[in-house]
Amino acid sequence: MLIVAGEALIDMTPITHNGGMAYVPHPGGSPYNVAVGAGRLGTPTAFLGCISRDAFGQLLRSHLAASGVGLDYLKESEHLTTLALVTPAESGEFFSFYCENTADRMLYPEDLPAVLPASAALHFGSYSLVLEPGASSLELLMRREARRRLISLDPNVRPFLIPNREAYLERLLGWLEQVDLVKVSQADLAWLYPGASLESIAQEWKQQGPALVIVTQGGQGALAVTKQAVLRVQAPRVAVVDTVGAGDAFMSGALSWLWQHGAWSRAALESLTGEQVTDLLNFAARVAAITCTRAGANPPWRAELA
Repeated sequence: MLIVAGEALIDMTPITHNGGMAYVPHPGGSPYNVAVGAGRLGTPTAFLGCISRDAFGQLLRSHLAASGVGLDYLKESEHLTTLALVTPAESGEFFSFYCENTADRMLYPEDLPAVLPASAALHFGSYSLVLEPGASSLELLMRREARRRLISLDPNVRPFLIPNREAYLERLLGWLEQVDLVKVSQADLAWLYPGASLESIAQEWKQQGPALVIVTQGGQGALAVTKQAVLRVQAPRVAVVDTVGAGDAFMSGALSWLWQHGAWSRAALESLTGEQVTDLLNFAARVAAITCTRAGANPPWRAELA
């Protein structure tokens, strides 16, 4: 199974209403979206994190269950749910987070499962690895389970929540030593390494430890760096409603492809052929493209890809 660890929040997505702007709540959070996407694609999935007992928290819980995601690793909290206000921008969506003392960051080492199923893979990502106390707890879990199972990472950088880029980058490089698969966006790399070549940075990251590094480039597609080659695919052309959750949908598509093809270990990941990696990228890009055709982080079900 896939265990996705991290934040769960509410995306407040803008709409036009009576000539003005209103916000509609959508369940979200990068790791949360990955769990929902993988569950809908038929991958046995569970979510590991802390969710509020408030009304938004109950919405988050019910949305996970409705998407086929297991709740065995959930912790509940009296703290309120994080809210993320989504503002359209030329480069995509800009997020403003209201996350001080909120539930999703209240994960402590004692809340971590002592033992995980032997066949489980782990996914980490986004600001859950930045905001304390949850960040240190999840980093502890990552280091504890490294090389014992397949581990993936999507940093999904949120500059608004990172006061020191150099300190964050140093910590991120430490995560790269622990994980097997990394997916990072072009926007993330542009903020982390202004002016640098995407391919050269991806190759440098590959040398840090991951077996596979994937860079998503929005409407331009994606590239992957393996031990043997650099591979590229184009993004499907669709009518875009918004891009909220598209990168997370890509991640869930990539992980679901690996599960469906029995590549559920580092050794299996390293043995993938160039043709297989290209197939993985195309499948993940298709999942992301469908997500872009509707509002909010609303990834497709398996039947929609038939």
